[in-house]
Parts: sequence; structure tokens; C-alpha cells
Amino acid sequence: MPKVKSPLVTPVLIGGCIVILLSFAVRASFGVFQIPIAEDFGWPRAEFSLAIAVQNLAWGIGQPLFGALAERFGDRRAIIAGGLFYALGLVLSAVSVSPLAHQALNVLIGFGIAGMGFGVVLAVVGRAASDENRSMALGIATAAGSAGQVVGAPVAEWLLGLMSWQAVFVVFAGIILASLTALPLMRAPAPARRAELEESLGEALTRAFRDPSFTLIFLGFFSCGYQLAFITAHFPAFVTELCGPIDPGGALHAMGITTTSALGAVAISLIGLANIAGTLTAGWLGKRFTRKYLLAAIYTGRTLVAAWFIMTPVTPATVILFSVIMGALWLATVPLTSGLVAHIYGLRYMGTLYGIVFLSHQIGGFLGVWLGGRLYDIYGDYTLVWWIGVGVGAFSALVHLPVRERPLEAGAVPA
Repeated sequence: MPKVKSPLVTPVLIGGCIVILLSFAVRASFGVFQIPIAEDFGWPRAEFSLAIAVQNLAWGIGQPLFGALAERFGDRRAIIAGGLFYALGLVLSAVSVSPLAHQALNVLIGFGIAGMGFGVVLAVVGRAASDENRSMALGIATAAGSAGQVVGAPVAEWLLGLMSWQAVFVVFAGIILASLTALPLMRAPAPARRAELEESLGEALTRAFRDPSFTLIFLGFFSCGYQLAFITAHFPAFVTELCGPIDPGGALHAMGITTTSALGAVAISLIGLANIAGTLTAGWLGKRFTRKYLLAAIYTGRTLVAAWFIMTPVTPATVILFSVIMGALWLATVPLTSGLVAHIYGLRYMGTLYGIVFLSHQIGGFLGVWLGGRLYDIYGDYTLVWWIGVGVGAFSALVHLPVRERPLEAGAVPA
């Protein structure tokens, strides 16, 4: 009998896309609140930047914890816990008036993103997908995060025109809770090789930690977090302050983009829109080509476009062009990195192992956001932070090249 091909689009993939889309829509909007919150309280830029930085760090620390929680108690319970943390952090932040309170409460928000983010959801999607569809399914789920970014910042900007930032936070908390209604779709099997099923989590961690390739993947993901978090948190403010005026007779003005503040929000949306295509392409390529070389190429592209942008006068045209090019490379690393972890170390503990790799991403994110605010307050601009991003991007391009992209069976000793 002819072999029946497994479907690519499944209820698990649909449910995972809904959760990631809404979770990332809210997460991608925090940069829009930089100026309103700082002006409301009279804070220096570093204060709310540190809150977002803490959020990124808590997200990274929480990712392997929620991965292990999902593998021990079930994926959907981990996602529910994440949603409750997320919504509670947003509501409490809406009534907080001190920098310390915002920074502390962003620990809750960061844990919430971890529970509803890539580490848990991609592990579910990866286990539910067949071998031939796994790379593309991971790309589609990642692209859903980009779709959330498309709508998140503009919706936040629009809501800020109707209500206070505090009310917007409460609305976003409601959206996070509403996303949990997709969980009945996320019933995934746990396909794994027999040796994986017999391996304990401690043994899997030991096997990965002894493998130099795992260390290289961990280090390489740092720059991704640095660049993405810095741009998400600071690019709207960067564009608002440094971009040339919007031409009253130009195409942007005709589309309703009349201020640099609006352009900053649209830029974040454009990055997400371009990344839908970029991430899907990465997922498709990951099935056909060596993932480590694709990752090296993506980080090289990011390095070059960031260097070009900071050396070029900032105008509406360069902002749009940068957003589209960087967007195409934005989350394209995620299906490739998560797929690489699954390919080398198996599916049984993919959530935990990818969560540990993702911690490097979020350490980079913490530094990108915090340094952005700190160095801005010291020097009055973001130039140095951009150049640090260029340097770490080049490092990531190089560090992926020695990775040994082959399955490391349970019980095997890394070479």
C-alpha cells in the first residue's frame, strides 16, 4: 500500500499558533510604552528599559523551568500557568507607580511569556509533527509570533490614543487570558525513540552539556536575543527622536503615518510582517540544507544590515528598508535552532534543552534592553549599543560553523 503522507496543518499547530500569536502581540508592544510611561512618571529612559530587560531575563530563566514543567505535568498545564503569570503581571503593573515595582512585576510577565512562548509551544508542535514536516511546522508556529508582532505595536499605539497606558495593560491581560481558549486543540503525542523514553532528564542534560556543539549553539543564540530585544524595546523611541520629518505630500503621510511616533510603531509591525515570510522560508530551507550554515548566513546578514543602518542618515525611507530586511532575518533563527536541538538531542526533552539554549537568547535580550536605556542616558543616543549588536552578530555567525549537526543518540558519549 502507498504510504499516507502526514498532514502539515494539524489542530496542535493551529492551537499553538493562536497562543504564540496573541502572546507575542502583547510582548512586541512594550517598546511603544517607553515614552508614555517615562513622561507620565518623569523617569529617565533607563528605568522602564530595566523593567523590560528584567522581563527578558525572567523569560530566559523561566523557559527551561516551564519546559521541564511541561514534560513533568503536561504541556497545557504549563501554558495555563504561564498565562496566569502573564495576565497578573500586566494588571499589577497597571496600578504600580514606582520603577522598582515595574521591574519586579516584569518578572511575572517574563515567566508568563516563558510559559506561553517558543520553548513550550514549539516542543508540542515538534512532537506532533512528522519527521518530514517538523522543520516547516516549527517555521509556521514561529511565523505566528511574527504575525503577533505585526499587530501588537500598532494596536498598542492605537489604544494609547483612546485610553491611558494603564488601561491598555488591562486590555492586554484580557487578551492573554482569552488565548488560553485555544488549549483544547493542543493534544500532542510524544513520539520518541525507545532509548529516549528510557533516558532520564538528568542523563539527557549530561549528554547535552558534555557535547561541545550544545555549548556553541547556546553561545550563538546570545546575539539573536540582544538584537531582537534591543530593537523591540528601543526602536520606536529611536525612530521618534532621530528620524527626519514625514513628508506631508509623501506616501507615508497618505497612508496615515503622519508622525515619527507612528512610524516607530509601524516599523516594529513591518519587521514582524517581513519575518512571516523569512521564518517560513527558514523552515522550508531547514528541511533541505544544513541548519548550522543557514544560521551562520542569517547572523551574517543581520550584522551587515545593522552596520549599514547605523552608518546611514536615519530617514523614513531607511527606517522602512531596514525594517523589511531585518524583519526577513528576525525570527528565522528560531525554527532552525529549535530544529537543530531536536535533530541532535531528540524530542523527549526538547522543551527543556531548547529552553536552556533560549536562556542565552534572553541573557542577550536583557543586556540589549538594559544597555540601550543605560547608554542612552549616559551618551544621549543609541550608537554604541548598535555597534555592540554588530559585534555579537558577527560572533554568532562564526560560532555556528563548528557545530556537529548529527543525531547524538541517548547514552552516546559526545566526541
